[in-house]
Order: sequence, then C-alpha cells, then structure tokens
Amino acid sequence: MHFEPPLEPARLIKRYKRFLADVTHPELGEITVHCPNTGSMKNCWSEGWRVWLQNSHNPKRKYLYTWVLAENEQGHLIGVNTQFANQLVYDAILADKIKQLSSIESVLKEVKYGEESSRIDVLVNHTDQTKTYIEVKSVTLKDPDVFNQDQSQKAKDTNELGCFPDSVTTRGQKHLRELIHCVEAGHRAILFFMVQHTGIKEVTVARHIDSKYAELLQQAIEKGVEVVAYGAKISCSEIVLDQQLKFTLSVNN
Repeated sequence: MHFEPPLEPARLIKRYKRFLADVTHPELGEITVHCPNTGSMKNCWSEGWRVWLQNSHNPKRKYLYTWVLAENEQGHLIGVNTQFANQLVYDAILADKIKQLSSIESVLKEVKYGEESSRIDVLVNHTDQTKTYIEVKSVTLKDPDVFNQDQSQKAKDTNELGCFPDSVTTRGQKHLRELIHCVEAGHRAILFFMVQHTGIKEVTVARHIDSKYAELLQQAIEKGVEVVAYGAKISCSEIVLDQQLKFTLSVNN
C-alpha cells in the first residue's frame, strides 16, 4: 500500500475526542487533523512525537489532513489507521502471501455472518467448496505491564512483545464467539493479528487489560480457532505485510 499523495511530517501536540489530533505542521503551523482510530492508542502517541500526515486535497472535508503514522522515542513506526490492517491482509491474500491459505477461489470483504449480526473482515472461498472466516485485529500496543502477567525474562530482554487488545473490547469478545460458532458449523476460522508497529516481533493477549477477552481467546483456540500474526514493513512511502510473527497465548510459552 503506497502512500499517495506522499506523507508530510509534523509534530504531535495531542490526540483527543478519539478522532482528532492537534499537530504542528512545518509550513501550516498548528492545525487539527483527523485521527482514523477508535481505540485507546495506548503507548502510540505522546506530545512531541514525529508524525506523518496525508493531505486529502478535498476542500469539502472539515479536516484536510489525516494522521497516518507515528514515530516513538525508539524510532519505531506505528500505523495509526486501524482499517489499514484489513486492507493489508486482503491484499496479501490476493497476492498469495499468506502461507496458511491455499486453493483460493475468491476473497470477499465485510460479509454478513454469525449468530450475533456480525460482518467478517475477510471470507475466503476455496476451490474445494470450503470456507475460511478471517477476523483481523490491528496490533499496535507495546505495554510493559504485560510482563506482570507471566514474567517472561526473554520477552523482557528483547522488549519486542506486543499485545491485544489495548482496552476492554466487548466487540472483540463478540467476534471470538462468532469465530467459535464458525468452527462448530464446520468451517475454518482464523483470528489474524496484523501488527502495525515496527518494534513488535511477537504477539500475546493483553489479559491484564481485558481478562474476559483472554479467557474467550483460550476457549476459541481450544475449539479450533486458529491464531495467526504477521508484521508490517512500514516506511514513509508505504506499508505492506511483511513476515509471520510468533503468537503466544502466554508469554512464557
């Protein structure tokens, strides 16, 4: 996914009301931009961080610019737009870059399904008439508190562990239940963690943030829901799905 028009650098002042952020643009001064992220964005922004914006060139928009990337103190790049995760996975499936999937006949997005009136992010129809339901989650949280849950010395030493979710997510819990129902109905179901943070090389569940989600995820895995994690290669010119990352239900694994 190439960034066109090219991204423009700025300095972050603050993020607020979920969808807004104030930044200092080198040419325009202080402006308000759109933040395409409904989550907590925990540890993904701080005053003074370098950020990258994209100009919509749409005079009808109230906020002309959209916040696309953030850079933390360690120089790691973080993808702000959660919808990029879905598109990255979709594009990678079409390009045959997901080794867990084969014999693909068609790939659909946002298909209605389930017992709780949901929409699956990606539905893969295979040539043998089977289906794979894929729920995509954007992972951007590197949280030192995750170490308190299992005390993994290896993860502490490498400090490359990311976790999901970054806040309590009843919607995410619903999605896990739906994936379980898919497996029980005889379909294949995958929870796909798409990491949009260049400092994360391993993924776990944030049970210290949402213990109910962690319990449901364990149940889902026991029922046969597969968990897959991939990282993204991020630069100021593009973001693309990169390589598979390790997922561990417990950071001691």
